[in-house]
Amino acid sequence: MIELFRIWFISVTLVDVIDITIVACILYFLYQTVKNTVAVQIFYAIIVILGVYFLTEVFHLRLLNLILRTLGGIWLLAFIVLFSQEIRRVLLLIVRSPIFSIFTRSQMNETIDEITRAAIEMSEKHTGALIVFARSTNIKMTIETGIPLQARLSKELLVSIFNPKSPLHDGAVVIQNGIIEAARCILPLSLTTRFQGKHLGTRHRAAMGISEQADVLVLVISEETGKIALAEEGTFIPGVTPHNLYSVLAERLSGTRFKTQEKELTILVEELRSANLHRTQATNSASASDQEYRSGKKRDILP
Repeated sequence: MIELFRIWFISVTLVDVIDITIVACILYFLYQTVKNTVAVQIFYAIIVILGVYFLTEVFHLRLLNLILRTLGGIWLLAFIVLFSQEIRRVLLLIVRSPIFSIFTRSQMNETIDEITRAAIEMSEKHTGALIVFARSTNIKMTIETGIPLQARLSKELLVSIFNPKSPLHDGAVVIQNGIIEAARCILPLSLTTRFQGKHLGTRHRAAMGISEQADVLVLVISEETGKIALAEEGTFIPGVTPHNLYSVLAERLSGTRFKTQEKELTILVEELRSANLHRTQATNSASASDQEYRSGKKRDILP
């Protein structure tokens, strides 16, 4: 192995540099995970112990090295017990990364099914609801305005949250990757107060407001009428009913909406071409008829 440089009597190679970089990245990731928890003090202590263990290897402190290696098994068990919540959080972050998104397609279908059933039930009971689906845009600031939940999505939980007697029913619920991140979140209100001639309530203005500022899909259920609406890119998606809610959510959340829009645009272009063709044919026919009429009229008046 090619030696890059030496520190005292320690030879450093390219493999050593890569190894140290990987370990540093892992330690930094762990620190970012536990830095706002009580476990950060224990994390510092483990780093110090690892540093001492490294020094015992370098300076051949055999007795101290033997003690540290003997206690290594106990430290591993203590690490799992003390960092159980943090380990669960790290695993959750790894599973929710884009790398694992190809394995979570069935989970997306299950999530949409739970949301659809909850929305239909709340619509029938005229229970007001405001649900934000985070997509590519980071809406951490919006999540921080609410009560953090980090709960697995279910129909029963959504219905319970928006129950008028629940302390969390005011505000919005933010859902990301099938997890309810927070409830009672405060959304920015849109300056638009009317849509298609109808006055917008606070929930609908909030749905339009957050969709104007971020790449999100927002589901709104009116408390007065029980109607279901979806807001996206600062406007409401027309034609949303309890019967087609599942298909619309699946289309908008699965990333296939652009293909669908392209298909609809193609159909619209073909319809316009067909309409123009018929209009041109009708115009030509009318012109021909007019010419025949004029020719006949001229023949009539000829001596």
